Amino acid sequence: MRYFLELSYNGAAYHGWQKQPNAISVQEVLEAALSTILNEPISIVGAGRTDRGVHALQMFVHFNFKQELDVDNLPFKLNSFLPKDIAVHDVFKVKDHVHARFNALNRTYLYRIALHKNVFTFNNTFFVKQNLDVEKMNEASKILLDYKDFQCFSKSNTDVKTYNCTIMMAAWVLKNNELHFTIKADRFLRNMVRAIVGTLVNIGLGKLEVRDLHHIIKSKNRSEAGFSVPAQGLYLTKIEYPEDIKL
Repeated sequence: MRYFLELSYNGAAYHGWQKQPNAISVQEVLEAALSTILNEPISIVGAGRTDRGVHALQMFVHFNFKQELDVDNLPFKLNSFLPKDIAVHDVFKVKDHVHARFNALNRTYLYRIALHKNVFTFNNTFFVKQNLDVEKMNEASKILLDYKDFQCFSKSNTDVKTYNCTIMMAAWVLKNNELHFTIKADRFLRNMVRAIVGTLVNIGLGKLEVRDLHHIIKSKNRSEAGFSVPAQGLYLTKIEYPEDIKL
């Protein structure tokens, strides 16, 4: 039987989502907790792979188990076992063919920029002390919706078959003393959001013009785009699936 598990995590202490040698990951910690509680080795498949230091307000994984699980009590048991920076919110049964990654319809990310020095949020935001032209940044964000190939915002050492992504929305809003960028797409490339944000910040600082974004995207060259903003300001906030995946 296949189960979905919904969780959130603070990524500060982890070398990303994906399990890797000689480095602690969210996947490794969650698999160890599940394997201990269910008393057999459990492998999980995540909906995505967040980089080192990136957070998730909502992440889904799937795993298989031969017996019927008490899905009402399993989150409580897991949360009692897991560290304080990983929290399980729900476990539910899905159809056998449903895949946490491939059946996701879209994903939404948030990036938080602090506009004033804040001793309580510096670990979870990117502080920019210069003035940013938010109007130009939003004007440039709209351009993203006109393109599909985002190779210019991808890490070069990646094994993807295509750099095409469908961006459904991208916008900046001021919220208290922070500037929030929200972007929604069917898929994202490695480092894509952080590279997009860095490029838009350069536009907001006047280092690039809005029209330059067309040339950057068409170049398909990572070196043409802006810097990659720090990981601590990035949050995976929402993953959507078809309504009929549950049993």
